[in-house]
Amino acid sequence: MSIAVKRAYDPPAAGDGYRVLVDRLWPRGLSREQLQIDEWFREAAPSDELRRAFHDGELGWGEFRRAYLAELKTQRDALRRLASVAGQGRLTLVFGARDEKRNNAVVLMQYLKLLGAG
Repeated sequence: MSIAVKRAYDPPAAGDGYRVLVDRLWPRGLSREQLQIDEWFREAAPSDELRRAFHDGELGWGEFRRAYLAELKTQRDALRRLASVAGQGRLTLVFGARDEKRNNAVVLMQYLKLLGAG
């Protein structure tokens, strides 16, 4: 299973494979041609309430991660398809956040790996 995460503002690369935008909002200032995504999977993004609470500092990383995992469990069937894509080739989860280590794509990548293993 090959899954990577990449900022939307980093240039696409040939090795990215199937690129999926996993944010609810389109990355500011980027065109569809610049982003070069294969799919925009809004349902995989955190809810607006959760995203705002984390962004505003009302939730720490651990709290955000736990709440987001709970949201992802409700999307398990839809997410199995992404896990299947990752099992067949490279899947790159594209996100717009500045923090490359603490964002929804990182949590989603971990969840997809668990789905693929199970």
